[in-house]
Amino acid sequence: MPLLAVMVLVSGCSFSLGTKTDSTNDVGGVFISTTQGDTWKAMNGIPTVSGTPGSIAGVNVNKLVVDPSDNQAVYLAAIDDGLYYTYSIAKGWNFVQRLDKGTINDLAVDSKNKCVLFAAMGNKLYKSTDCSRFWKEVYYDNNPGVTVNAVAIDYYDNRQIYIGTSRGEVIKSLDGGTSWSTIQRLKDGVRQIILNPKDSRIVLVASEKSGMYKFNNNGTTKLEDLATYNNRFDGNNWTDLNEELKEFNLGFNFKGANYCQEGTLFIATDKVILRSTDNGSSWARIKLITPDKDTAMNAIAVNPADCNQLFYVTNTTFYKSLDGGVSWITKQLPTDRSGNALLVDPANPNLIYLGTKKVKTEQY
Repeated sequence: MPLLAVMVLVSGCSFSLGTKTDSTNDVGGVFISTTQGDTWKAMNGIPTVSGTPGSIAGVNVNKLVVDPSDNQAVYLAAIDDGLYYTYSIAKGWNFVQRLDKGTINDLAVDSKNKCVLFAAMGNKLYKSTDCSRFWKEVYYDNNPGVTVNAVAIDYYDNRQIYIGTSRGEVIKSLDGGTSWSTIQRLKDGVRQIILNPKDSRIVLVASEKSGMYKFNNNGTTKLEDLATYNNRFDGNNWTDLNEELKEFNLGFNFKGANYCQEGTLFIATDKVILRSTDNGSSWARIKLITPDKDTAMNAIAVNPADCNQLFYVTNTTFYKSLDGGVSWITKQLPTDRSGNALLVDPANPNLIYLGTKKVKTEQY
C-alpha cells in the first residue's frame, strides 16, 4: 500500500496549510509534511492489541530526534508524558514503558549502534542498550532542582558522551556513561550540545540565555586531563564565542543549533537566526520578515544536505526559505496548538516532522 494511503489510515485526518477553516482545531501531537510544509497530515496513531488505535494527539512535544543510522526511526521527547518512538511513521507511535512518564529534556541515539540511547530526564540520565526495552540510570545529580538538559554522543568514538546541566556544568564520560568528569562550569545553564559533523572533536555548547562556547576535544583519553580544561577559555581547548555575538542582540532565549552538510552552523533564539561557516568565529545575520520585537520562534530546522533550505515555526506560523533566508514562504499551522519542534528527514528532506504543544492562555 502506498505510504500516503497508509498514513491516512493511521492518522484519520489531513490538513492543507492556508485553508484551515476550523477555528477550534485542538489536534496536537505530530504532523508530517511530504511537501516541505505546503500540506500536513496528523500522524498520531498508536497501535493496540485490541485493534482500537490509541493516539498521541494530546501530547505536548518537547523534541523530535532521528536515529543517525536509520531515518525511519524517530523519537518523540514529550513534555510530562515520557518518550515515544516510531520505526515507521506509517505504522504509528509506541510508548516507552520503562521510563517514568515525565518530561524528556533531551535524547541521543548512538550512530554506531541504534539500540544504544541516552535520555535526559529531571536530574538524571538514563541509558538503554536494547532499543528502549530496559533503561539504567547512569548519572544522577544530588540536587533535585538541577536538570540534565542536553546529551550528545561522539559519532567517531561512541564511548565519549557529553551532558549539560541547568546549573551550567558540561560533563563528559569516556567510557559510555559509566564514569563522569566535569570539564566546564558555565555561569548559565546548558541548553544544547552539538558536534561538528565533519570533526567530532569540535563541540559547540549553547546556554539557556543564548551564550555560545566551543570546545576542542583534541582526542583526550584521560579523565584527569579533562578536569584541567575547567574554566579555561584560552582559545585552545575552550573558546568563548560571545564577544563575536554581542553585536547581534540575541536576547536571552536560545531555541536551537543546527549544522548542515557543508559544515555551516545555524543558531536561533526566539528573535534571531545567525549563520557561521567557521565554527562560530564569525557570524552573519539571516534576514527575517518580521522585526525582532514581533519574531517569536519556537524551533528551527535546516535541510542537512542543503544549507539554503531553512525552516522555523512560531505559535501560529510555519516559515520556509529555499534561498538561505533571502526570501521566506509563510503558512498557517494546521492546528490551533503552537509549533514547538521541527525535524527534517536527512534522507528525504521533503519530509518534515512538526511537533506541537498546547498554547497556554492567560487566566483572568
